[in-house]
Amino acid sequence: MAVRSAIILAGGLGTRLRSAVPDLPKPMAPIEGRPFLEYQLDYWIAQGIRHFVLAVGYRHEAISGHFGNAYGGAALDYVVEASPLGTGGGVLLALDKIAPEQPFLLLNGDTYFSVRLDRLDEFARSHDSDWCFSLFRTAETSRYLGMDIAASGRITGLKSSQDGAECLANGGVYWIHPRALHALCAADDKLAPGAAASLENDLFPRAFDTGQRMYGLEFPGSFIDIGIPGDYHRAGSVLNA
Repeated sequence: MAVRSAIILAGGLGTRLRSAVPDLPKPMAPIEGRPFLEYQLDYWIAQGIRHFVLAVGYRHEAISGHFGNAYGGAALDYVVEASPLGTGGGVLLALDKIAPEQPFLLLNGDTYFSVRLDRLDEFARSHDSDWCFSLFRTAETSRYLGMDIAASGRITGLKSSQDGAECLANGGVYWIHPRALHALCAADDKLAPGAAASLENDLFPRAFDTGQRMYGLEFPGSFIDIGIPGDYHRAGSVLNA
């Protein structure tokens, strides 16, 4: 069965963007008159996603009040972080709204990356992945998480060992089999719905260290991270290209 559900991490405080968008959560930042999140939902609905779980926190009423429980033919569910839980905590909070045997997408609410879902899904399933990362090539190695990737696509290091001008970096679009997260939770009682955790510092390293099957696939599509004002201001030229 093709991937039909996605979790969107939309609960961050957005402090770096506050100077440009002072009163809204980052996913609601206006891009040429439309919330950034609309562009993201439109893109993934066009590729077949029919169910989104939005992990929300700061000013969450602005998101749920705008979108309600459906958008563009897709159903929307919400989980609300009473206090900031971090990227990993948001995923764990939303996990019980995902079918336990159906892979899902995990998306950053402040990132747009035009990844071909059919290619990502086919690659992930062909390698019996637990996690499959969508990667982009970048020279901003201090800003984005570079990874070491074998020729097969298997992730061999969560931090790039290369000192070159470019690296393959995590683009914030993940294919995840729920068994991977359930196994991490079963092994550590500190990982549970409502617990604070980081994807980069907690979940990814534990998955890697316990031998979960982590793969990555490079995509050449448009990428924009609106987390800082400079990139936010150029987002319209990327999203409407």
